[in-house]
Amino acid sequence: MTTTSLFLSNQPPSTGWQANNLIQVIDDHIHVYLEPESLYPLRDLQRAGRKIDGLGVKHIHFDGDAWSAEQQWAVALGFTSIGKLTNVDFSGEQQAELSKKLAVYAWARDLTNQTPAELYPLSLAEKTVTYLSGLAGDNISTTITAGEALVEQGWLGIYNVGKASANPPCLLEVDYNPTGDSQAPVTACLVGKGITFDSGGYSIKSNAGMFDMKCDMGGAAVVAGAFALAIEQGLNKRVKLYLCCAENMINGHAYKLGDVIRYKNGVTMEVANTDAEGRIVLADGLLAAGDTGAPLIIDAATLTGAAVSATGGDYSALFSLDQQTADQAINVARAVNEPIWQLPLEQWHQTKCPSAFADTANSRPIPGGGPGGASNAAGFLSRFVPNQGKGWLHFDIAAAYHGKANELWAVGATGLSIATIAQLVLDAE
Repeated sequence: MTTTSLFLSNQPPSTGWQANNLIQVIDDHIHVYLEPESLYPLRDLQRAGRKIDGLGVKHIHFDGDAWSAEQQWAVALGFTSIGKLTNVDFSGEQQAELSKKLAVYAWARDLTNQTPAELYPLSLAEKTVTYLSGLAGDNISTTITAGEALVEQGWLGIYNVGKASANPPCLLEVDYNPTGDSQAPVTACLVGKGITFDSGGYSIKSNAGMFDMKCDMGGAAVVAGAFALAIEQGLNKRVKLYLCCAENMINGHAYKLGDVIRYKNGVTMEVANTDAEGRIVLADGLLAAGDTGAPLIIDAATLTGAAVSATGGDYSALFSLDQQTADQAINVARAVNEPIWQLPLEQWHQTKCPSAFADTANSRPIPGGGPGGASNAAGFLSRFVPNQGKGWLHFDIAAAYHGKANELWAVGATGLSIATIAQLVLDAE
């Protein structure tokens, strides 16, 4: 495989017509010119990665001593795309660490990019188990609860969303316990939305709205990727992962508008929108996480179009009822250079989706759930976490997937928030 060397310069490497270009091709090498006064140097470097990908380059190598780890990573995010998610040779002291990180991101991105035919609820769970077991070996134990067994165990949110599909829904539990003590406390739980395809159910999506819905398990891929990255970075505490996996399909057995679901904590929910299914399945995962007594619970989901509208798809939207934990997440995201933006959430957001027939509805029966849709969705989820939300973070990962390439990302999954969540898990006590 031909590898192209990249050099970094703070001075224009050429005096000719391309002197001020972000990337410059000189003697079969590519030089990246980073202006010293750039306001967003890492963003510029990611843009450079996209431009290099656009040249048809297949494999890159960072040459010279000028590259920092953060700069290499930014270029790699822009350069990598479908078919070459790991075609990067890093350099410097953090070469091995960056390579492991890229491999995790590549796995999570590739998982999200897979077709609905090849990635269905049980295969999502099984692929995750296979990958994590390869990293952690005997430190991991897993349980998959599928189909009618979900009803027997009371996981009615996941069951109802997925019961119309020929592919049964499931809840995956992964227990990573390197301590050797079966009674060791769980320090953190990760919960992911694993909707492997979202038709919208009877609140059916349009063709355009449904086209990219293979990515609706992006939250599961992100938390599983964060779990894997934390293991690769030396996680030595007990942590659990829950993936809430289902296909939201339509048949005569599908859940319907007006159905009422009773959760294990006694909360009843009226279905006001079958296309607001992510929060329905996540509620089960959050209840399972809460039962562990873990002081930190993080969920991630491609949950609302409202979050995409609010952030432009450039940030992960963050919600929390615990400002101290939210501030920690914001600081961690800044340290690992992953864009995040906190949106409003208060206890009273729990009442924003009222029902005359249940404790709450899952949405409001108006397009997009109406004003404040992302906060209202987070308010719904807050009914299912312990301690009035202390230690809970909700990531509405609006930047998880792009249906079209842009100046920063190739088409497909991005993996954004993996590093942030991994570091939060590593820091958990």
